[in-house]
Amino acid sequence: MVTAPPPAKLIPKSDIGISLWVLLLVRKFQFFQPLYRILAELKSPGLYLSAGTITDGLQKLVPLFEPLYKLLGEYNRDAGHWHADETRWRMFVRKAGKVGFAWVLWVFAAKRSVVFVLDPTRSHDVPEDYFGKDAEGILNVDRYSAYKAMAQVKAGQMTLSFCWAHVRRDFLGVLTGWSELTDWAWSWVEDIATLYHRNAQRLSLEKNTAAYAEADQQVRAQVEHIRQRREQELALPELRSPQRKVLTSLQEHWPGLTVFVDHPEVPMDNNYAERCHRGPVLGRKNFYGSGALWSGRLAAILFSLFQTIQVWGMDVSRWLTAYLTACAQAGGKPPPDPQAYLPWNMTAEQRSYLSQPHGQSQQPSSASAP
Repeated sequence: MVTAPPPAKLIPKSDIGISLWVLLLVRKFQFFQPLYRILAELKSPGLYLSAGTITDGLQKLVPLFEPLYKLLGEYNRDAGHWHADETRWRMFVRKAGKVGFAWVLWVFAAKRSVVFVLDPTRSHDVPEDYFGKDAEGILNVDRYSAYKAMAQVKAGQMTLSFCWAHVRRDFLGVLTGWSELTDWAWSWVEDIATLYHRNAQRLSLEKNTAAYAEADQQVRAQVEHIRQRREQELALPELRSPQRKVLTSLQEHWPGLTVFVDHPEVPMDNNYAERCHRGPVLGRKNFYGSGALWSGRLAAILFSLFQTIQVWGMDVSRWLTAYLTACAQAGGKPPPDPQAYLPWNMTAEQRSYLSQPHGQSQQPSSASAP
């Protein structure tokens, strides 16, 4: 009797197929659901899976994604412009010299790639080591001192572009904390809103046109208005302490807050990095962090890969199915050409195929899949 060969297994001797691994990984690392909740939901249609079996399988998947993560980091570091941010991530493991379980999940987001790095510290060493000593470019950040302490920043290789959304938040803090200063704080919020509006108008126009030149002058005029108003108010002897505090901060960070003026491609704020953190923060609240070093590494890797895939407009499930199938065909190891599964190495046809929702695509041609 001649029969078709069985499908290749992602994990040797495992009864769990690729489609189920895709479901588990997407639910946990794209939709941030805790594992116990996913397994409880699967019991409803009669699929009973052991949490220990799944956890053991997840650990075996880490080496499959590590080559992609390394290549992704190399691509990200070549961008020349990034957004950076950091947030808490609990790692329930004991580490020599580390008190407690509060680690830090850093994100370095470029236009076409997103990389998360999990580290025990919130030190300037993390972004410094990530970018490398020869890094050059512009980094959108908040006012956290670690970025200012980076060797590349001190050497003038990297320029920090500070966040106007944080400046606006300073004035809103005064507005809600001191009722007698409401009118003053609100007028500053309106000045910042005008700056955002004028910059948005500039960005909507084509460069090297008369309309763009006029819009550019409007941006620069508003920046100068804010600068002059800041200096005039700081010179007032009757200025209240909360007012002086926010205006002094505005003065100290002024060079970084005006990077966008001469570099229109640089956003006025760091909201992009904070949006990248939104999903992992939801996951942190749902499953409290990671219980092992390999688990934390898998989270950082898949947060990075999944968000990068989405930046390119591709469907995570389809991409993940294609990649894990290649790993299974390679005997449960990374395929010999993992770089072929990263979006910037794919053809437009391949990306289009992997961008279509399940059930709505035609059988791909030989050129449609990596």
